[in-house]
Amino acid sequence: MQKLFSSFDLAGLLLPNRTVMAPMTRSRAENGVPDAQTALYYRQRASAGLIISEGIPVSREGVGFLFNPGLYSDAQQAGWRAVTDAVHADCGRIFAQLWHVGRLSHVSLQEDGALPVSSVARQAAGSSAFAWQHPGVAGQVPASEPRALAASDIPRVINDFVLAARRAMAAGFDGVELHGANGYLFEQFINGELNTRDDAYGGSIDNRLRLMLETIDALIAEVGANRIGVRISPFGRLYDMQPFADERETWLALARALNQRKLAYVHTSDQLTLGQTPIPSDFASEFRKAYQGTLISAGGFDRDSAEAALQGGQLDLVAFGRPFIANPDLVERMCNDWPLADADRATFYGLHGAKGYTDYPAYQLS
Repeated sequence: MQKLFSSFDLAGLLLPNRTVMAPMTRSRAENGVPDAQTALYYRQRASAGLIISEGIPVSREGVGFLFNPGLYSDAQQAGWRAVTDAVHADCGRIFAQLWHVGRLSHVSLQEDGALPVSSVARQAAGSSAFAWQHPGVAGQVPASEPRALAASDIPRVINDFVLAARRAMAAGFDGVELHGANGYLFEQFINGELNTRDDAYGGSIDNRLRLMLETIDALIAEVGANRIGVRISPFGRLYDMQPFADERETWLALARALNQRKLAYVHTSDQLTLGQTPIPSDFASEFRKAYQGTLISAGGFDRDSAEAALQGGQLDLVAFGRPFIANPDLVERMCNDWPLADADRATFYGLHGAKGYTDYPAYQLS
């Protein structure tokens, strides 16, 4: 029996297979509230061992994409309850990915046209947000210049994550994943080239990791370590994340800190499929030694490479992103060696109704 299709105990949550649906922004919620199409989309993919939701903003400040369903209002919580009920009705399991984009936002998305926030007041070069180009016209726009979060702002930001986690559990999610990857808020603090702060949240490795670890500790106090995952992208270069001197040491220090916290899992994102330089080949084994808990990775896997990683002990679970878009029954297709459908890139994002979202059929035997 292939390991990819064997069961796995995720901190007390039994997964029927080791295939994870990776988080993918789809920008399909017109009013920022999950609707019936959202529920259908996730229910169609409930055969995944674990679904990790699209990134869910924890506050209006954390929004970087129009039409992205959040988790900071009663209406959003009720919308997500319909989603989790639909997934659980088909025996699925789903974590909510909690998200704050930091500087990768635009003033048109912020309350009263406020500046986005980050570790420092430096615009992300060559980076964009999906926002209002003109009133009523959505599209890609350059990310706005941010303001640096004051030290007095930090407790508020952490509390936004706690409140969103509380709402997530009330909405029926099986756990939460902290989005610390891909150049968003937490990585804007971790990256030593960008973060030039001279307070307790900048400078040393410990200081640059402080915001993430304080947030994780607050989430542990709220929902328990066994219901928390964290996503990171070591050596990530998306959205103007530049190399920095103690990069390897920083990520290994984080691995050790996460290992101490006995989380449900750590989820690494290799940005090779996003057109970036991959994680150094010799780093994975170092990370695995420093972090000994459940490890998930995403980054261009197919059935055979996923199976090899599981058999070799490099990973415990494997995340698939884009293949799940056009193949709601991806697990069944891989298990039976059925062909995979191709997704329509033109409908990855935006308000297209069911097209490219819930209209991909399951495989039909001829």
